[in-house]
Amino acid sequence: MEHAALIESFAEFKEFKNIDRATMMGILEDVFRSMIIKKYGSDENFDIIINIDKGDLEVWRNRIIVEDGSVEDPNKEIEYSAAIKVQPDFEVGEDFSEEVHLNDFGRRAVLAFRQNLVSRISDLEKDSIYQKYKTRIGEIVGGEIYQVWKKEVLILDEDGNELIIPKSEQIPSDFYKKGETVRAVVLRVEMKNSNPQIILSRTSPVFLEKLFEQEVPEIFDGLITIKKIVREPGIRAKVAVESYDYRIEPVGACVGVKGSRIHAIGRELRNENIDVINFTTNNNLYITRALSPAKITNIKLDEAAKRAEVYLKPDQVSLAIGKGGLNIKLASRLTGFEIDVYRDSEVDMEDVDLDEFADEIEGWIIDELKSIGCDTAKSVLELPVDDLVKRTDLEEETIKEVMKILRAEFE
Repeated sequence: MEHAALIESFAEFKEFKNIDRATMMGILEDVFRSMIIKKYGSDENFDIIINIDKGDLEVWRNRIIVEDGSVEDPNKEIEYSAAIKVQPDFEVGEDFSEEVHLNDFGRRAVLAFRQNLVSRISDLEKDSIYQKYKTRIGEIVGGEIYQVWKKEVLILDEDGNELIIPKSEQIPSDFYKKGETVRAVVLRVEMKNSNPQIILSRTSPVFLEKLFEQEVPEIFDGLITIKKIVREPGIRAKVAVESYDYRIEPVGACVGVKGSRIHAIGRELRNENIDVINFTTNNNLYITRALSPAKITNIKLDEAAKRAEVYLKPDQVSLAIGKGGLNIKLASRLTGFEIDVYRDSEVDMEDVDLDEFADEIEGWIIDELKSIGCDTAKSVLELPVDDLVKRTDLEEETIKEVMKILRAEFE
């Protein structure tokens, strides 16, 4: 290997950003010594001088001068007659040092040295990346989108390391374009085929928790604690918070002035609707807050079975359940109680708006009944079946099924 080629090799190795100078020097010397041992059998009497910046390498072999014919180990001893050819004033017993050139090892040995060096440094670089991100699990990191595939997105961090967001860890409404920047939380780090694989997530509750820490100083400082987070990524989330300082109102602090803090978090999560509630050990009150914005009239708890029967006025039922049952589903996960919703019996005899039956009657049927002026349950029940068949496009069986559902409301 020529001097220029050696400098070029060092320049390549210096590109490994996660390896410090001392470690790099140690690897280089270790690989050189392996090559020396292979050729000479021992490296004990060799000195290696390396200058990475200049690409300089010097290898010196140190031997003892002995009388002619007395050499027992050619690697460590040299005859007197051979030594004085280099310097005439040498004497028996003195140290003799000579430089060993790379060409002396042979072309194959030098190529093997280079391959070994690249392999060693590459392994160290991979381990360095693994250890770096292993300590950052649960932290938010950012990067530039490099490649978008069907099952995952490849991101490069500021050092050019590859990070991955699998499809399962992406918010459903996320749309990625090459060159854009994206933030996510480090979910896990694993070695796959000797390569570090850093998995990021935007759907994890931890991501939302870390966003709150960044936007709400009181949480970062420990004055407010996030007790629990439940999410339907990109749609809705519920966050229970508690303050250890009576002067701080936790919900207000998290929401911010005119919702500034919560809106900033929501934008990062593709306009995810975030409900922030005060945590309490009073399960009745906790469930009431979790079902917000619905107003509850009564709750019956079975602590042992972790079930709750919640009674509401008819116009509050749909609010408690939420679109697609999402509100009650998240409230159950947040509180740990299986929640069943009932219409309050005290107002059963009052009329009920047809929209309150949206969970039992299809929307297009309700719209058809409204088109003839029937907006409430009683307004439908007061009309004969034949009359409803004539005035709407509904089948007789459909109308009878609807009336059966409506009558059950008042029984």
